[in-house]
Amino acid sequence: MKLRKASLAAAGAVALALTATACGGGGDDKGSGGDGKITIGIKIDQPGIGLKTPDGKYTGFDVDVATYIAKELGYDAKDIVFKETKSADRESAISRGDVKFIAASYSINDERLKKVDFAGPYLLAHQDVLIRADDNSIKSPADLNNKKLCSVTGSTSAKNAKEKLAPKAQLQNYGGYSECLTGLENKAVDALTTDDSILAGYASQASFQGKFKLAGFKMTNENYGIGLKKGDSDLKKKIDAALTKMVADGSWDKAVKANFGPAGYKNEPAPKIGNVVK
Repeated sequence: MKLRKASLAAAGAVALALTATACGGGGDDKGSGGDGKITIGIKIDQPGIGLKTPDGKYTGFDVDVATYIAKELGYDAKDIVFKETKSADRESAISRGDVKFIAASYSINDERLKKVDFAGPYLLAHQDVLIRADDNSIKSPADLNNKKLCSVTGSTSAKNAKEKLAPKAQLQNYGGYSECLTGLENKAVDALTTDDSILAGYASQASFQGKFKLAGFKMTNENYGIGLKKGDSDLKKKIDAALTKMVADGSWDKAVKANFGPAGYKNEPAPKIGNVVK
């Protein structure tokens, strides 16, 4: 009898442990474990979008959006763990469960939708070109042909520029936009292409003011979405609701002005959820 009771107790303990593991949100999904934290993928080298400052803080529009979403999901700011996710690593970070979701100037496109899901969009940007302030040779996208054009490995901008806009451009793929900017300043490259929102952030930095200018080409539509694991419809629904609320209560406009206002960036109105502009 004592042996049977002991066996039942052991079985109960195992069942309780398994239940605790399932409820803790652990396992392969490391983005939101049982420690009450949530890990969010962002960029950390894009002023105005996602930037890690020397004092260890995170600033930018994507950071503000991610923080708002996390709050709506039940997490305080102190419970957020921001993780750098470079352009080429975003799909892998999501599939591995390294992050719960990604807010990192992540444009929605058909190729990416095969691997991940997107909530949103939450911002409509346009591909543009940043050039040196004294450069008058680039007046249209066609002028990029035979120029040294810099972009970041894995970004849609590099592919668009080479395949559709300037097939003869000498494309230079770097690991980050800050590296491209250094190359542009040192005349190692002639232009930097990515979204106008990102370029405006760089151009507005105190150390670069007056050195660069936006060409003003609205070459593509870039619908920024929140990347998340394929098939996670529940999380997608919750994030879409959070984004809708952020626009409705004025927090979206406030974040746009705070992060892009100093650069004079003329943003598009907040897009409607599910409305991806081609």
